[in-house]
Amino acid sequence: MKNISQLTNFYYKTLYPDLQELEKERKSLRLRIILVAAFLVFIVFIFILTAQEVIANHAQLLLFIGAICVSVISYTYSFFTKDYTKKFKDKIIAPLINRIDPNLKYMKDFHVPYAHFTRSKIFTDTPDLFEGNDYVTGQIDGINIEFSDILAKKEYVNSNDDKKYETMFKGLFIVSEFNKKLKGITVVLPDTAQNTFGDLLGGWLQSKNLDRNELVKMDNTAFEKEFVVYSTDQIEARYILSHTLMEKLLKFQKGLKHPISISFVGGSIYIAVQSNEDQFEPSIFHSLLQHKVAMEYVSTLHFAIGIVEELKLNQKLWSKS
Repeated sequence: MKNISQLTNFYYKTLYPDLQELEKERKSLRLRIILVAAFLVFIVFIFILTAQEVIANHAQLLLFIGAICVSVISYTYSFFTKDYTKKFKDKIIAPLINRIDPNLKYMKDFHVPYAHFTRSKIFTDTPDLFEGNDYVTGQIDGINIEFSDILAKKEYVNSNDDKKYETMFKGLFIVSEFNKKLKGITVVLPDTAQNTFGDLLGGWLQSKNLDRNELVKMDNTAFEKEFVVYSTDQIEARYILSHTLMEKLLKFQKGLKHPISISFVGGSIYIAVQSNEDQFEPSIFHSLLQHKVAMEYVSTLHFAIGIVEELKLNQKLWSKS
C-alpha cells in the first residue's frame, strides 16, 4: 500500500491539472454564494428598518425570517456545489483510492449497510434515520474491508409534541474482516467517565452502565485512561485485546483528532470515527491547493484503508473456528 508521502505527491503531481480547474470553479462558486447571502442580509436589513413596529410587536417574526434566510442559504449552497462536489469525487477521491489499491471499488452515492451499523453493538440505540455516502469496498492483502461516511439519527418528541432528530453518529464507519470467529461481543469505547470524574468515581460509573455488558479491566494503564471495555466474555476480551493490539489502538487514537469506538463481533471488527463531518466533501471556502486541505483527504483515506495493515488483520494469528 502506498504511504502518505507517495499519496501526497500523487495528489499534487498527477492530479494537479484537475485541481487547478476545480480551484477556478471553487472561487466562482464562493463568490456567487457570498453574493446571495449578502443580498438576503440586505433585504432583511431593509425590512427591519421599514417595519420596526411590526417586528417590535411580533419578535417571533424576526426569528422566522432569520430561519428562512438560513434555509435559503443552505439550499443555495447545496444547489450551487452539487456538480462541483461530484467532479471533485470523480476526479480526485476516486483516483486517490485507485492509487492506494486498484482492487478497491469506490461508489460515492452508497454507504455501509444498516445491518453492519446495528450489528456492531457500538451504539445502544437503533437509528430512525440512516444515510451516508463515499462507500469503499474491496480487499487489502486478502482481507475484506469496507467503509463510508455515515449519518445516524434518533427520532424523539420534544415538549411541544414536535418530532425532532438527534444525531447519534456522524463520521467514518469502517468494517473489516477479523481472523477469529468470536463467540462473544467486545466493545471498546472512549473513556469519558474516568477522564471527567477521575479513576475512582469514573470506574464506578462505568461499572453501573446498564446499557452495556460486563466491564472488563485491562492491565495496560495508558489504554485504560483512553478507553473503556465491555464484553459478554471477559476471557475472550482479554484474548482479543492483546498488549500489541492495545498499543496499536492507542497509536490510532493519538494520531486522530476525533474519538474512536471499536467492537469485535463474530468475524468482524467495526471502527466508528466520530468526526461530526463528511470526510470527503470539499468546502468552497478552502483551497484544494493548500497542503493542509490535501493532507486531510489523503490521511483520512490512508487511515481507513490502512487499518488492515496497521492492525495486522492480514496475519492469521488465530484460526477461524
